[in-house]
Amino acid sequence: MTIQKLATGIAAFDHISDGGLPLGRTTLLAGSPGCGKTLFGSQFLAMGIQHFDQAGVFVTFEEQVEDIRLNLRSLGWDIDQWEKDGKWVFLDASPKDGDAPVTVGTYDLSAFQVRLERAVTKCNAQRVVLDSMGNVFAQYPEMNSFRRELFQVTQTLGRLRATSLITTERSEEYGRVSRSGVEEFLTDNVIILRNVLYDEKRRRTIEILKFRGSKHEKGENLYTIVPERGIVIIPLSAMDLRYRSSGVRVTSGVAKLDEMCGGGFYRDSIVLVSGSIGAGKTLLVASFLNGVRERKERALLLAFEESREQIFRNAAGWGYDFAGLEADGSLKVECLYPEVSSLEDHYLHIQRLVEEFKPDRIALDSLSALSRTSTDKAFREFVIGLTSFLKHQQITCLLTVTTTLLSGGTSDTEGNISPLTDTIILLRYVEMSGDMQRSLSVLKMRGSKHDSSIRGFTIDDKGLNLGAPFTGVSGILTGIAPVHKL
Repeated sequence: MTIQKLATGIAAFDHISDGGLPLGRTTLLAGSPGCGKTLFGSQFLAMGIQHFDQAGVFVTFEEQVEDIRLNLRSLGWDIDQWEKDGKWVFLDASPKDGDAPVTVGTYDLSAFQVRLERAVTKCNAQRVVLDSMGNVFAQYPEMNSFRRELFQVTQTLGRLRATSLITTERSEEYGRVSRSGVEEFLTDNVIILRNVLYDEKRRRTIEILKFRGSKHEKGENLYTIVPERGIVIIPLSAMDLRYRSSGVRVTSGVAKLDEMCGGGFYRDSIVLVSGSIGAGKTLLVASFLNGVRERKERALLLAFEESREQIFRNAAGWGYDFAGLEADGSLKVECLYPEVSSLEDHYLHIQRLVEEFKPDRIALDSLSALSRTSTDKAFREFVIGLTSFLKHQQITCLLTVTTTLLSGGTSDTEGNISPLTDTIILLRYVEMSGDMQRSLSVLKMRGSKHDSSIRGFTIDDKGLNLGAPFTGVSGILTGIAPVHKL
């Protein structure tokens, strides 16, 4: 028998849960302080009202009702109106100033169960949130009493056929599910929110640990908290390889590089430019962006290392009028430090910019700067999500990474992204006869013949000038090119 699901209205969660929360059952939502348990529960109720016209009851055992109202108003949810319409009901079970300590043996939840049943019945609530049971547990030093009372609450919710969330705190991100070790055995389903600190960096994930008798995605998925949207989940399982592939070519902005690539980049390709500091990566980015002039397209630049004024000044020095492109709506430039947001927030910001500006090409300069703000795992997930999104949009994307050695070499960042790219361009310094020169080579280009020669290039007021292939030398990509006697 297939268990019915209640769509939460939190789109990505409904994807990883294969349809939402099991209908009429109780789900435990466990997490450490500050991971968003109360917000998730509130969002569950708010989406029910907004999208499905389903009433809900929010029970608070900890925070004061007015504090919750104040916090939720910042998300644009009209809690006050929903309360007037009988769609949202607060049941306040939080401690009050002056409350006397409870005597062991006389405290139970029978009176609360009566209030809960009355509230659910009055508004015909289909959704219920109890936040947080950890505070109730403090009233029960004796474990069996707590187990008995919690069981009675879940039985009441089941009898009322309400789909419910019970939140509880946990003391370890990868330890036991709840502090008491009881709640997870009395509920049908368990969801864990994590906010892991690793190497001075935070990474939020959501995991469906248990959906009794019901299908769901396994493992952790990234999420972030957006002030105007609430919890936003970024599931890697939603990425797929069913995007279209175009045979249309677009210019790199450098005519001779187009020739090396067999006529330019494919329109929906991911291009990686690898080089050390000063090797010409930003110049190649500027040329790529300036290429929109050819077909009157739109370009978006996200710069994580230089200011807008510096980018425009440098572009003008190479003969590119970025101010003119910006004035006619062909170019949009966003400059920000990577550290101002998490990678998940950067990802959502890029999505929003793409949806609003609708660029034909996009450049990120550089990914190495972004990689500083996260763990390797989180960075790989960011790159997978970003490249998948851009390919589905059929946007040409140019990404830069910085190698630590002047002569090149593979950086950690490059190792994470290179398998996901369609084209790789290497920019290297090379010492020849006591002189430092720059070289360019197209290392990889999927689906197309390309010139694999290594060419020297110079930079002047007209931009990047590609020369003829190096001949009679070897070891260029190692940075030392001994001249062979012919």
